[in-house]
Amino acid sequence: MINLEAPKKAGALINQAYQAAAEVFRPISRKYDRAEHTYPAELDMFAALLDGLNSSGEGGAGAAGVRRSKDEPEKGNRNGANLNVVLGTIEMCWGDVGLLLSMPRQGLGNAAIGSVATDEQLKRFSGLWAAMAITEPGFGSDSAAVSTTARLDGDDYILNGEKIFVTSGERADAVVVWATLDKSKGRAAIKSFVVEKGTPGFEVVRVEHKLGIRASDTAVLRFENCRVPAENLLGTPEIDTAKGFAGVMQTFDNTRPLVAAMAIGVARAALEETRRILTEAGVDIDYDRPAHTQHAAAAEFLRLEADYESAYLLTLESAWMADNRKPNSLQASMAKAKAGRSVVDIALKCVELTGAYGEESLLEKWARDAKILDIFEGTQQIQQLIVARRILGKTSAQLK
Repeated sequence: MINLEAPKKAGALINQAYQAAAEVFRPISRKYDRAEHTYPAELDMFAALLDGLNSSGEGGAGAAGVRRSKDEPEKGNRNGANLNVVLGTIEMCWGDVGLLLSMPRQGLGNAAIGSVATDEQLKRFSGLWAAMAITEPGFGSDSAAVSTTARLDGDDYILNGEKIFVTSGERADAVVVWATLDKSKGRAAIKSFVVEKGTPGFEVVRVEHKLGIRASDTAVLRFENCRVPAENLLGTPEIDTAKGFAGVMQTFDNTRPLVAAMAIGVARAALEETRRILTEAGVDIDYDRPAHTQHAAAAEFLRLEADYESAYLLTLESAWMADNRKPNSLQASMAKAKAGRSVVDIALKCVELTGAYGEESLLEKWARDAKILDIFEGTQQIQQLIVARRILGKTSAQLK
């Protein structure tokens, strides 16, 4: 049986992440929402501190990847790095999700490297800040439709293509780029490559203006005859049609719970602020009385809180399964789908419940930040499609 309470040994990490969110992120949240495209210089010192925590084994507040040892013997149930990262991310995003996404060396590309890189690559790319580049102008949610190409030429791959909506695409030191080795062989030919800034043929075309997470940069990238060393291909270069898309898709099993955790942090922030405003307005939220016998605002708040709890528990389950060497693709998609949908509903309803207090209290900002959490790392509709395939035992060709 899975105990979905936060483990006691994670208490110190949760407290550290909360203090950082309260003392570093929350005070500058509005400043960098208004100063879009300005790098938050306050993050440099904090990132160095986080690096120290991670290297000491006490970290978990960043978007680092988690490796699963194939040689490790079964030792019973355990709570490990996946759960720690999720719990830390929740606290940090209670402070500000855009600022977490701006943290040096905590990009989603780092999660990809940490999840699927070889030991040699992991060591070589240590300390690198990596963004993730998947989406292209010709497709959004269908990751298998990647058209950026990678052609082997001697000891290098030559990349050609364009990527859009790349979080930290301008600021990061490198980008993990999804490209196909052979379009005719379908999903199995899609591989990921670490492309470092300054590589000839790699261009940042522009940085986008956004509705939310404005502290974080979102870029359009272009690769034109970009020559990348062959050893920068993550994982194996072999095209295994039997294994299919599993290699690169493994990254999502780790990053989708992280995005769910981001959503949970934002939702909790909105609920706590709404409770404060309602209490000051004289609305009593009573857990011992049926919702229909209470003030309409209190009844709605109780519904939102229940929605939050279900998303929170699904996310902890998906992280726990990864820690215990259990396939978690279904649970990762369920957590991402639920948390992404819930945070949008919760944030918008909180603005509705509190009315004119929204901008003064950051509620309107959280409502703007929330929507992207239902979109990136796979939209709501894609997550539901993945869940349906898993439950019904259908392939992607059978259920589109």
